[in-house]
Amino acid sequence: MEKQGNESEKEKFVIKIPSYQEVIDNSSSQPKTTSSSSNIFTPSVSFSQAFNFIKNSDFYAPPPPPIAPPRNTSQQHTPSPSKGQVPSKNAILVSHRQKGNPLLKHIRNARWDFADVVCDYQLGQNACALYLSLRYHLLHPDYLYFRIRELQKNYRLRVVLCHVDVEDVIKPLLEVTKTALLHDCTLLCGWSLEECGRYLETFKVYENKPADLIQGQMDTDYRSRLNHSLTSVRHVNKTDVVTLGSTFGSLSHIMDASMEDLARCPGIGERKVKRLYDTFHEPFKRMLPNRPPVPNPPSHGNAESSARTEDEEIKEKDKDESKRRKKEPELTIKSALTAALSKYSDRVSKERNKTQKDGTEDSAKEGDIK
Repeated sequence: MEKQGNESEKEKFVIKIPSYQEVIDNSSSQPKTTSSSSNIFTPSVSFSQAFNFIKNSDFYAPPPPPIAPPRNTSQQHTPSPSKGQVPSKNAILVSHRQKGNPLLKHIRNARWDFADVVCDYQLGQNACALYLSLRYHLLHPDYLYFRIRELQKNYRLRVVLCHVDVEDVIKPLLEVTKTALLHDCTLLCGWSLEECGRYLETFKVYENKPADLIQGQMDTDYRSRLNHSLTSVRHVNKTDVVTLGSTFGSLSHIMDASMEDLARCPGIGERKVKRLYDTFHEPFKRMLPNRPPVPNPPSHGNAESSARTEDEEIKEKDKDESKRRKKEPELTIKSALTAALSKYSDRVSKERNKTQKDGTEDSAKEGDIK
């Protein structure tokens, strides 16, 4: 019974496909009508109309939506805005004179648009950059001067981005450096186009960043601050800070501790104890030593006697120096050379004597063997 039921269900879903001759006969016998109920044996005007009944069946599923082609993220180049559009504030504004510059291919982490700007690259409202190749500078030495003069004082930060693409860089780079310094410009040198593009991207990314972003960040918890303060004392490491903190509990108790209490902590020797104790108990203001009183100026009689004593001291010093010179012979270039040559001759003579002795010994040995 179950098999018969399954066979009957299968027969319900079987679609009988007519032959070509049957389709031709039906089409010739029945006229073409535009009825709402379409028959599969009646040829329709189009393919979609002929198989439109499949959409009403249970086996039909709508096709998936078309997948958009992937965007090429390697280049972030956006087309230059038209006359009616305003360039984006988040993009680097590139002058039209930079069209064809291979540097633009290496600006990947920031948007850039062509615009009518005086500078080569406008990095913000108050920042701009001029691109210069040293090879171009050798051909046109006055180009940088006229380009800086066109900027006037419209920008607070003016960067000269110099691409070093020649081997002998001493003379041209010196000229570029002088021009940049005299006109209050910041000089940045890049030895490749990738490096130059990275400089422009960094300027644009950090345009609105605060200045304290480059400052070191200090932890706010008590243990980190205690570690930072105590390790500033010489010879005290982080392990000692943990020992002191677990023993005394706080920095105030460590500062009030005596040398005996500090010495009881494991791992802290005499040198560390002395360093810590001296650091906590030394005064912040150093006391200057007492200076001796300044003697009163001498009278006329005393002045004469003091002058005489000074003259006598000078004479005695001269006598001592003359005696020392007599005892020690003066070393001249001639005497130094003669001493060096004598040492060299002695050394050569010793080597000759040694070789002669070795030769005689070898000959005596050969005679004994024979």
